[in-house]
Amino acid sequence: MKLAQHRFAVKTGGSGLYEITGEVTAWATGQSAGRGLLTVFLPHTSASLLIQENADPDVRADLEAFFRRLVPEDNRLYKHTAEGPDDMPSHIKSALTQVQLSIPIEESRLGLGTWQGIYLFEHRRAPHSRQVSLTLIGE
Repeated sequence: MKLAQHRFAVKTGGSGLYEITGEVTAWATGQSAGRGLLTVFLPHTSASLLIQENADPDVRADLEAFFRRLVPEDNRLYKHTAEGPDDMPSHIKSALTQVQLSIPIEESRLGLGTWQGIYLFEHRRAPHSRQVSLTLIGE
């Protein structure tokens, strides 16, 4: 059994979905594991991770619009407002999604579906540098 870890940064330009499939795939493939499990972890509370369609950009636009409607930026709705009107909504969006993904490694490849991509979902309006942690257990 092999254990490998890696961390990389993703610079965001504000709220939106940032595809990280390429970087994750390149690192995982370089570990030469025929089968195993890859954990992708995001140690942040105002951003999250998604596996989502990567073929049609309208999917990303619709997801972003849906979350803006679902969790509005309105300080009258929240107690935690010290860090700006987008902070508490960002925490809620993160709570509704996830900060960890588990992806099988099958025949030395990520076990993603044909149209699936891995995304960092930035919930804050300001640019950030987000850390993504990868842990692969396999053989």
